[in-house]
Amino acid sequence: MKKQIIKDLKKRKLNLVNDNRFFILKSLIKNSNLKNPVRWSASLKASDLSKTNFKHKIVKRCVLTGRKSKIHNNYRFSRLMFLRLVRNGCVSGLKKSTW
Repeated sequence: MKKQIIKDLKKRKLNLVNDNRFFILKSLIKNSNLKNPVRWSASLKASDLSKTNFKHKIVKRCVLTGRKSKIHNNYRFSRLMFLRLVRNGCVSGLKKSTW
């Protein structure tokens, strides 16, 4: 699991770098005031960016266990670890409800 977490962190860092670059190239492509050769070269550079570094390739993983399913959005823990932490009282402001 640790290997997958490290791999995911590398993908996130590459995505951050390439996301800004892709945004600039996309704005150059859509700008109709520029000449066509500039726009074409921008579109070629945008297509050359690696396809593995986009947002849809990033997987949300639990910080503690590395599970990729059922992740709580606010805390970045899996469902099982979140319940375990709440029961132990590690998350402030939350407690397990009883009926």
